[in-house]
Amino acid sequence: MRNAWWNDYNPIYNKFTDNCTNFISQCLHAGGAPMNRTGQKSKGWWTEGASWSLSWTVAHSLRWYLSGSTSGLRGEEKATAQELQPGDVICYDFTGDGRWQHTTMVVAKDENNEPLVNAQTVNSRMRYWSYEDSTAWTPEIKYKFFRIVVI
Repeated sequence: MRNAWWNDYNPIYNKFTDNCTNFISQCLHAGGAPMNRTGQKSKGWWTEGASWSLSWTVAHSLRWYLSGSTSGLRGEEKATAQELQPGDVICYDFTGDGRWQHTTMVVAKDENNEPLVNAQTVNSRMRYWSYEDSTAWTPEIKYKFFRIVVI
C-alpha cells in the first residue's frame, strides 16, 4: 500500500484536501494495523463510512495516538531517523510550536542509511525524509520518529 496510492486517492477511503495522515493511516491499516473503533472522533484510530477518528486524519492527533497507544497500533519513539525501517512513520512540526502538521511513511533507505518517504497532500515518492526541500520547512522544524508496532 505504501507505494500503491502515493500519487492518487484510494477510492475505498474518504478523501481530504490535506490528505497526508489519511494516506499514512491507510498504509498502516493495509500493513496489518487493526483499527481501534470507538465511534468517537477524539478516541481510537478508525474510519468507517462517512465517519473517522481525528487520529486517522489529523497529523497532530496521529502523533499523540502513536505515543499513547498501548495495544493494537502503537509507535515506539526513536531518537534518529536512521533507526527507522520501511513501514515506520515520521511526524513533522514545521514551525516548532508543538502542533504537528505532517506525516510521512518510510518506504526505503538510501546508501547512507537515510530514510526515503512517501506522502500525500503534496504527493511525494521516495523523498528525502528531512523535507528541507519543502516550502513548509523552517529552521525551527521538529521531528518525531516512530517505529510502528502492532500488538
